[in-house]
Amino acid sequence: MRWLVGWSSIAASFGTVGAVGHQGEERTVHPVGSQLLWGDPDPLWAVGDWRPDEIRVVTIATPEGAPTTRLAVLGCCGATDEQLRVGLLAARGGALRHLTAWPGSYTAVVQIGRRITVAGDLAGARPVFHTPWANGTAYATAALPLADLIEAQLDIGHLAALLACPETPEALGDGTPYAGVKRIPPGHALILREGSREITGYEAVASLAVAAPQADPVSAVEGVRDALVEAVRARLTAPRHAPETLPPDPGPVPGMGPAERRAARGAPVPGIGADLSGGSASATLALLASGLPGLPGTVLGHGTGAGERLLAVTFNDLSAQGREDEMERARVIAANPRLHHVVVAAGEEALPYASLESGPLTDEPAPSLVVAERHRRRLSAGSADHFVGHGARQVLDAHPARLADLLMDRRRRHLLRPVAALARAEGPSTHSLFVPLAVYRAARRLARTSYRTGLETAASLLPDANRDAPDLDTPADASLASLAWSRPGPAARWLTGEALAEVSLRLQEAAIRPASVQRPGEARARAALARHAADQRILEQAAEIRSQRLHAPYLDNQVVRAARALPESLRVQPGARAAILRRVLAGAGIHDLPPGWGTPSQATSTAAGRIGLRTALPELIALFDAPLLADAGLVEARVVRKALRAASEGEPLPLDGLAELASTELWLRRLVTRRGTCWTGTAAPRQRAVAGGVVPARRTLQP
Repeated sequence: MRWLVGWSSIAASFGTVGAVGHQGEERTVHPVGSQLLWGDPDPLWAVGDWRPDEIRVVTIATPEGAPTTRLAVLGCCGATDEQLRVGLLAARGGALRHLTAWPGSYTAVVQIGRRITVAGDLAGARPVFHTPWANGTAYATAALPLADLIEAQLDIGHLAALLACPETPEALGDGTPYAGVKRIPPGHALILREGSREITGYEAVASLAVAAPQADPVSAVEGVRDALVEAVRARLTAPRHAPETLPPDPGPVPGMGPAERRAARGAPVPGIGADLSGGSASATLALLASGLPGLPGTVLGHGTGAGERLLAVTFNDLSAQGREDEMERARVIAANPRLHHVVVAAGEEALPYASLESGPLTDEPAPSLVVAERHRRRLSAGSADHFVGHGARQVLDAHPARLADLLMDRRRRHLLRPVAALARAEGPSTHSLFVPLAVYRAARRLARTSYRTGLETAASLLPDANRDAPDLDTPADASLASLAWSRPGPAARWLTGEALAEVSLRLQEAAIRPASVQRPGEARARAALARHAADQRILEQAAEIRSQRLHAPYLDNQVVRAARALPESLRVQPGARAAILRRVLAGAGIHDLPPGWGTPSQATSTAAGRIGLRTALPELIALFDAPLLADAGLVEARVVRKALRAASEGEPLPLDGLAELASTELWLRRLVTRRGTCWTGTAAPRQRAVAGGVVPARRTLQP
């Protein structure tokens, strides 16, 4: 786990050397295992196994007595030193957007005198947290260290909102699972001046009164292509890193080659690699990384290095059926001579819910905790720098609520193809005949519903979510449920009435607060992206392998910006993501793609989840025998155990909701049994986060 932390306070000296605190004692505190980037009066540290090229500090020479001007960029950034200096000069004048326009995934921190600016990303994969501390404000890219710093307790109300409405920012607010630790929204920056804080957005807000001019589809797709190519190029041009020294190879093992022995010892393969699932997102990255032209030192201007082949990893789940076509597409793509194909086969040991007793404590709970072992087995066969296609669906696809945006712009004819596709997905039945009319009515209702009315309606319906929860069996049902300003999450049906009432109160309070209201489709799409990016961040922590870096270019700022420029009429069409990525590859000179490329494969992951739940049912029942979630008043253990048994027997229950409950309970148990703290020094906190390891009881629930 890697993070940065710093603070801004009124005192001129506090963090890196002994100083007199507000109570008169000498205070010294710093994070464990940290690297100081700059010192007092507003120190900044990098904590964790950062690579040398992942930390870049640029300082502009100033006259004696003038404010210090410097920039720290942590992560993979494709900007040159000169571009960083230009961006620093622009930020000094207030143009914060320049700090987020470079290729790659990174966090930028600017210090101009006593003013500190920390820019978050657009997707939410690199969030920024802050908390009041020592007559000032501390900030970090992880919430747990700040919770340790202020000895925070759990915020049970936030956990309830996270389970009840995970894709509703109005319910979550700016909170975290730790009381007192706040998160800045995606697309915003945190500005600190001698302890005082300000949160400001750096992206332009579209008007609701006037429709934005529609971009040309050809130029918009070219923008996505250029952004993806630059994102991949930023990773390929970065210095290569060999895995750290590991235990020696035990020698030949029957049935295991060198690659399998290396993976068993927990070491990634040196070089560049990528997932190759047979889907369009990962295949696009693998093909771009293996054949990107114009890189220096490559054979004939192609490939990832001088004679280097890209390692393409395909995960073959032997316990789930129906992946034959996907595996065949991956095999055809891997026939490219610039790819070295590795198939990782796994059975029950890699199913969801496997090895729940092992795994690190992550910064926050997320549904990905129950599939961490599944991903770890795949990534252990990957490279030191490994591309993953996560986020493509949320960035490129159109949220169903965007149909309402089209109606607001009077583009009714663009609804014909997506509505017809939903009707075909229902199959030949009487119900399918009414799908187009039902979807059109729901989209029109959402287009005519104001932001405040939509939230108030959602708040009034939420307390009954545990009794009237619908079964979303078909794509049409899921799309109809998504055509609203807010809807309950899949785990809401198992929450207690008290917890749902708490979240309902949050929505009612958010409805009357002034806000920069967006179009319903755009707002829902951004919320879904933020939710997925947060889950991706936790997955990287839960499945982390030493010396390995996971790269998700679809979540980069410049890719997200380019995708937002795509016309809505293009995004809502069936198969839009595959068509866009096909044009991206064609623009990069890649035309030969296997038949069926871009076919969705969500059904196989659902089947694997059900098999994994059935296999791990005894462990899950034991997990909810005396759950901490029940001690906090969020669920009733008997109800959850009954749902687990019913889902394992094939009853059509939302598996995503059960995964969220299991992940949250698992995270709580790891948190309360944790030892140690993130800080050291004479003034270090005496207790860790969630002091005493006790989950607040039901009576301490707070909205």
